[in-house]
Amino acid sequence: MQRVSTNLTLFYKFFVPIFWIVFFGSMTIAAFVYKKDYYGEIPGMPFRIGMVIFFLSGVAMFFFTLMRLKRVEMSEEHLYVTDYFKHLRYPWQDIEKITESEFAVFKVVTVFLKSPGTFGKKFTFMASRDRYAEFWREHTVLHDQLKFEV
Repeated sequence: MQRVSTNLTLFYKFFVPIFWIVFFGSMTIAAFVYKKDYYGEIPGMPFRIGMVIFFLSGVAMFFFTLMRLKRVEMSEEHLYVTDYFKHLRYPWQDIEKITESEFAVFKVVTVFLKSPGTFGKKFTFMASRDRYAEFWREHTVLHDQLKFEV
């Protein structure tokens, strides 16, 4: 069994969103608690409304991106997935396809299942470039059997 997701999955999944939510959430609350007419050159009410919109859009962005990341390990027989609370094992024949995307320095991999599992029909992880590529180099027969989309 070889881990193919990045070491920073825990950092991206928990630390970044929680730090951001606490910091900007407290700033948003402070803007409403300390009612000022102006914040710099910005009128008070538009500033507070802007803070709420900024905060809620950030929470939504984290919910739909980073907080959905999974930690993934692969072996010749199974794909192991965890969200750090639940640990699941999928045999390779349950995998419909795997898609890979590049975002700046990140390689994001989405695994689609043939039937919905505990994490749904698909799940996403941020691949460690070296370990992910090394796994597929070592398991070329398995790679050829699966359907990949780039």
